[in-house]
Amino acid sequence: MTGPRSYAAVDLGASSGRVMVGRVGPDSLELAEAHRFANRPVRVPEGLRWDVLALYAGVLEGLRAAGRVDSVGLDSWAVDYGLLDADGALLGNPVHYRDARTEGVAEKVWATLPAAELYARTGLQYAPFNTLYQLVAARAGAQYTHAERLLLIPDLLSYWLTGEQGTELTNASTTQLIDPRTRDWSYEVADRVGIDLGLFAPLRRPGDPAGVLRPEVLEETGLAGPVPVTAVASHDTASAVAAVPAVGERFAYICTGTWSLAGLELAAPVLTEESRAANFTNELGLDGTVRYLRNIMGLWLLQESVRAWGDPDLGGLLREAAGVPALRSVVDAGDAEFLAPGRMPERIAEACRASGQPVPRTPAEITRCILDSLALAHRRAVTDAQRLADHPVDSVYVVGGGTRNALLCQLTADACGLPVVAGPTEAAALGNVLVQARAHGLVGDLADIRRLVTRTQPLTRYAPRGDTAGWAAAEARLATR
Repeated sequence: MTGPRSYAAVDLGASSGRVMVGRVGPDSLELAEAHRFANRPVRVPEGLRWDVLALYAGVLEGLRAAGRVDSVGLDSWAVDYGLLDADGALLGNPVHYRDARTEGVAEKVWATLPAAELYARTGLQYAPFNTLYQLVAARAGAQYTHAERLLLIPDLLSYWLTGEQGTELTNASTTQLIDPRTRDWSYEVADRVGIDLGLFAPLRRPGDPAGVLRPEVLEETGLAGPVPVTAVASHDTASAVAAVPAVGERFAYICTGTWSLAGLELAAPVLTEESRAANFTNELGLDGTVRYLRNIMGLWLLQESVRAWGDPDLGGLLREAAGVPALRSVVDAGDAEFLAPGRMPERIAEACRASGQPVPRTPAEITRCILDSLALAHRRAVTDAQRLADHPVDSVYVVGGGTRNALLCQLTADACGLPVVAGPTEAAALGNVLVQARAHGLVGDLADIRRLVTRTQPLTRYAPRGDTAGWAAAEARLATR
């Protein structure tokens, strides 16, 4: 294949989904949005659930709008899953990772498998919603008892499209059940905590075939078959990192959106006790790479605040925030206190009050507090990652939705004291498309993918302003609270 080809990227984020169409040639890469739809979780009596049927309907509508494509790939957020019965039917809507069912579960797991040993075997940071903890919490329930198969979210939707089941590796690496050294299941961890790995479909890698669209899907979308589905790096962060327009190895990345995922791309995991204490994770990426990163609460803090304020004009709010004095008050953007939805402006103000800092009161002041706090968290993650991995960097690449927020990008450059390259915004969709294109022979290795992104996508550069003394002082102030 030498001519341009078209690929549909289904890219599902925690607050919205989209179907993008990428047209790829040997020296061309164009991306267009076919359909965008909301991803609204629903609170029911038993807890917080994803409306996965609405998501699937959005996917079908997007494929209908996409028109003729040579392949389809799916990526989404990590850790969540659906359970199927013996007939392959879904046993209820998937549980949302922000649901409270995992409260206190980690401590029970650590009584059997100490946290340090768990980290040494899986390299995954502690987060209360890790799939391992979700499964331990679910074990006593009727759905788990009757489940014959577990499919992570993109694998579930791929199954509905094709009838074929698989477990894509980059997303599986977020379950805390994968050994990042062998890139296979950690059978000992599963045995120790009582999880049956037979629930999972066989592992597949980015670029593997994942079936073809079922006749019923072709009829509903109007597509002419056969249309193959290609396994991509189905954790959206893995797809986004694949599309980071970096040259060489001396770079850090920050994948921005509802979460900020800040870290490095490495050849091997970092499994030290110091790394565990710093809460860094080792997730798998494209071509044998490791995504060594820290989860930061991200633009969720601003999204929830804007929702609480009745959705004011965001551009005007950011312009006002730019005029608020810098670093008056900061909060820990990685604090689990901010994980749940609701009352976000009040919770941020309360955290500032409790730490003896000036209390932000207006939307502009709270917005500036959020953005300063995120930039500070980015600085801490980039600095800590370099030290823990012994991997120095000379630039930071920001990809994802946060690239639209020029103030956040500039503050990140200022905080890190490093140049920031922002873009592409739709990095996950681009990574999704390019893995499909590579499976069809249109692009080469990971370096080729990144060169193509650099040549074809708009990028914005931010130079750091001033020195980092104010940021170091704010970091010290936060550390003492």
